[in-house]
Amino acid sequence: MVISWSNNTSELDWSELETLYRLAPLGIKSAAALKTVFENSRYKWLVRDGEKLVGAGRALADGADCSYICDVAVLPEYQGTGLGKEIVSRLVDDSKDHKKIILYSVPGKEGFYRKLGFLRMLTAMAIFKERDAAIQRGQLSEE
Repeated sequence: MVISWSNNTSELDWSELETLYRLAPLGIKSAAALKTVFENSRYKWLVRDGEKLVGAGRALADGADCSYICDVAVLPEYQGTGLGKEIVSRLVDDSKDHKKIILYSVPGKEGFYRKLGFLRMLTAMAIFKERDAAIQRGQLSEE
């Protein structure tokens, strides 16, 4: 493995990022939507093995109060190698001057993030566009 890190998206093939998210699997996210969210994120990391995009993550941040880490994805064959941990660690480091760092986790991955210092929030609330599907996936609760 020849791993390289970049936070520059200027020459990114957005369809390659779309494929990464589909295979990770983090769902179907269009290249156009990913371009929008990554370009509007203060912090981002792209990981390559040679020329192949194998991981990515981003954080929306306001520069002082809150940084929200999201969309951390690693290709299945690279999961368990420490790349996901390093992506999150870099985003946490980028966000270190914020009062709070929030992370949204896929259900079942909470233990991974707990090892990185994250604790469960008891007061988080959300409105999802596809509410019923989010409830079925275990992302939302009506309780």
